Amino acid sequence: MRVLIVGGGIGGLSAALCAHHFGHHVTVFEKAAEIKEIGAGLQLPPNAMKVFEALGIDDVISQHACQPEAIEARMGKSGRPIFTIPLARQAVEMWGSPYWHIHRADYIQALTDVFNRRVPQSLELGANVVTYKQDNDAITLTLKDGREFSGDVLIGADGIKSQIREIMLGVDKPVFTGSVAWRMVVPVDMLGDYVPNPTTCLWMGKKRHGITYRLRGGKVANFVGVVERDDWQQDGWRERGSRDEALRDFEGWHPILTNLIQSAKPDTLYRWALFDRAPLPRWSDGRAVLLGDAAHPMLPFLAQGAAMAVEDAWALIREISHAARPVEHSLKAYQNLRYERASQVQAKSRANMKTFHQSTWLGQIKTYGPMWLAGRVMPSIVHKGMDWLYGYDVTQLD
Repeated sequence: MRVLIVGGGIGGLSAALCAHHFGHHVTVFEKAAEIKEIGAGLQLPPNAMKVFEALGIDDVISQHACQPEAIEARMGKSGRPIFTIPLARQAVEMWGSPYWHIHRADYIQALTDVFNRRVPQSLELGANVVTYKQDNDAITLTLKDGREFSGDVLIGADGIKSQIREIMLGVDKPVFTGSVAWRMVVPVDMLGDYVPNPTTCLWMGKKRHGITYRLRGGKVANFVGVVERDDWQQDGWRERGSRDEALRDFEGWHPILTNLIQSAKPDTLYRWALFDRAPLPRWSDGRAVLLGDAAHPMLPFLAQGAAMAVEDAWALIREISHAARPVEHSLKAYQNLRYERASQVQAKSRANMKTFHQSTWLGQIKTYGPMWLAGRVMPSIVHKGMDWLYGYDVTQLD
């Protein structure tokens, strides 16, 4: 089968590698003229790693990653521990695969390198999509430069502002959540005495929270901070922010966090408004289909956006590999297979913002008290609470 994929990010490249793995011919179309370092850190959980293990590239991915020693939660201002749960060895024992942190640029570069080795000259850079058209036999993608490419299926893996989704379903109307996120990366050797632990650490507090973890062999600290505010609603994650504004947003918080902000170089401080989107009525149109954020964009409060795209990639390609079934039927089967799980992750991501941002003492006691007790008395409860997410193996579904 001839597979056309729009989007050379994590979801698109994962789908391309899955397509090659299942024996299809594949071409990827990426709008950017070059693959360059963008973004910050990502969590690469066991449910995504299972796909890369099935593809035989888990070692390539993990060599760029950093393994957290534990998952922990702390109060944002005092740094008081709520719970600490060992993770490094336990992740494989409990969920079947390791848990990593990785820089988005390293992640995409690793996938790109593998794809270029396995399917040379099949990545089209600077490819701006204009439209697609289809008939009973094929679907044809048209680029801005006038070139056309025909295939059996077209996958829109082009992210939260998907051009393929817009062609398919029209312009969407995202709703501002009332929260703005900061992100930055800082070399550890610039942080002095206030270095984040080599863990996945959640810092919780009134109307805001932060996440810290390490990247690139522990040499770089990553910080994502989310603040409730309604005075800035730029829908984009590459907008620069000022250090003074970030410090104001986290004024009075633990020195580990304020030191990260203070130490970040101005050109590494980014912020973006968080928008939520209603579930789509459908993910496919004949031979065209959506994947990852193009199909089910989600808030970052469960750190599963990229992982869901990776799961989608395997599920979608497996479904279109049923040779005796029409492509259109396979695309609907893919949505049926993935819709409930993606919706569950979306819902949990939304709910987590409320959990992380308790504004009253009573709310904090009711929410964080049970977390503290579980972490101290029965840490296995915290682990088991994530079995549904991290223990899931899309490569083993019937």
